[in-house]
Amino acid sequence: MPEVTYKSAAVHYDRTGDGPALLLLHGTAASCEQWGPLTAKAGGFTVLAPDFPGSGRTIDDGGPITVEDLAGQAEAVLDHAGIERAHVVGHSLGGVVAAHLAGTRPARVRSAVLHAAWPVTDVRQDAEFRYWLDLLAHGDATFARMLPLMAFGPRYWEQATAESNEQLVKTLETMIQPGAARQIEADRAVDVRPVLGRITAPVLVLASTHDRLITAQQQRELVAAIPHARAAEIDAGHGAPAELPDEFARLVLDFVAEQT
Repeated sequence: MPEVTYKSAAVHYDRTGDGPALLLLHGTAASCEQWGPLTAKAGGFTVLAPDFPGSGRTIDDGGPITVEDLAGQAEAVLDHAGIERAHVVGHSLGGVVAAHLAGTRPARVRSAVLHAAWPVTDVRQDAEFRYWLDLLAHGDATFARMLPLMAFGPRYWEQATAESNEQLVKTLETMIQPGAARQIEADRAVDVRPVLGRITAPVLVLASTHDRLITAQQQRELVAAIPHARAAEIDAGHGAPAELPDEFARLVLDFVAEQT
């Protein structure tokens, strides 16, 4: 698999397909494997999906993770892949990084989809992230048990059974990445407000109706701060890419196709 060096990080990324570039940036505690369902539907695109430090095969010095460095790594992936401009899709922390990339390196971004992103971490959110860190301190199994409660909306819980949810928790436990705590610390430090007004690409701010982590007010602030942004909503929780993968892929790819 391709790999590019940026500062202390050896950044691994997956590359599939052919056509206009689609850069996918994953969320906290996940890896590029998060994007399997979307990649499967992204025919006609060159899909680039990097792992953040602490996830997948990316290796770094183990120091603090910053949104600026993650955006720099994303640009390094584009350079290494020979891509001048890409459509960028980010989920949660990846959405914040996508916004930073679009605001600080506008010539590299053709369009952006920001799902479950936010402009600045507030006191309530920071309390949530501190809670996540406490759970992680008790082990991946404890953190994994929280994830469906945080990430999924009513449509998941209406069809779930105690047994199916327990199986999901066990699966999620195996997917939590070693650098989860470092990525959560990056979440705590988010403030992309200074760069949002510098975004020139068309942007879809995609909110989840039942998102317990990102409030509707934060989504409205994101839309208001970004020129040429439009808003859309998916009837899911924070983890919409996993909860409703087909619907999520349709919303993302329909928007990107309009800008291609």
